[in-house]
Amino acid sequence: MAIFTGAGVALVTPFHADGSINYDKLDELIDFHCENGTDSLVICGTTGESSTLSEEEHMDCIKFAIERTKKRLPVIAGTGSNATYTTIDMSKEAVEYGADGLLLVTPYYNKATQQGLIAHYKAVAKEAKAPIIMYSVVSRTGLNIAPETVATLVRETENIVAIKEASGNISQVAKIMSLTDGKVDLYSGNDDQIVPLLSLGAKGVISVLSNIAPKETHDICAKFFAGDVEGSRELQLKAIPLIEQLFCEVNPIPVKKAVNLMGMECGGLRMPLTELSPEHEESLAQAMKDFGIQLA
Repeated sequence: MAIFTGAGVALVTPFHADGSINYDKLDELIDFHCENGTDSLVICGTTGESSTLSEEEHMDCIKFAIERTKKRLPVIAGTGSNATYTTIDMSKEAVEYGADGLLLVTPYYNKATQQGLIAHYKAVAKEAKAPIIMYSVVSRTGLNIAPETVATLVRETENIVAIKEASGNISQVAKIMSLTDGKVDLYSGNDDQIVPLLSLGAKGVISVLSNIAPKETHDICAKFFAGDVEGSRELQLKAIPLIEQLFCEVNPIPVKKAVNLMGMECGGLRMPLTELSPEHEESLAQAMKDFGIQLA
């Protein structure tokens, strides 16, 4: 059984003006997603600026999200690191808090071999007894999870059950599903490729778009699963201009601005990320309005 089906939000992390985590606002965001169609919360992922959080902040944020969600939605904890033993420690702690699943990005900067990836994921899976979603995002990490590696890990490790695929390479995704006989739970890591990956058997998406359009992102998946492929496709294509603006600068710079433009006041970004440029803010706001999102 999949950890979730549909649209999981890669949730932004709200900050106070001094840069500390704004837990009151995080509480509001959790309620917003529980009430507006989101199918799962992914906390402390790339969009949540996990790489700028201290390990203590990281784990406090995960614990808070699990406690405040109160089982209304599955909570998936981003506990990946470029150090295997750090990943193990954070993953075990998240499981103790009650995480429904773990999202583990490939070790960045190290650029392990495929055998190194197998050893890394198996080591974490042995210690952290929760469903694991591998996260392949070569544009961020410089490291791709080869289809053969995915198949090996899914075949040989009981709790490695899914992959968030953000390579953008549809042929690679098709090969993953072929080599695993469709027995891996596939999630799109790209909002502009939800429907193509659903057609290959994906369970849904781990989404940046869901931060500002949770119902619509949910509906792209729900319509497809209900057999309304045309309706799903229409929603996907309608969202393309907005998705392009959400990635006009490196994520999560645009989506953090978009959330603030909606009046949710989630604060700024932690350095080295900087605020969205004025010209991009203008085009982002226009794309949001064109999509039907009300600005504050």
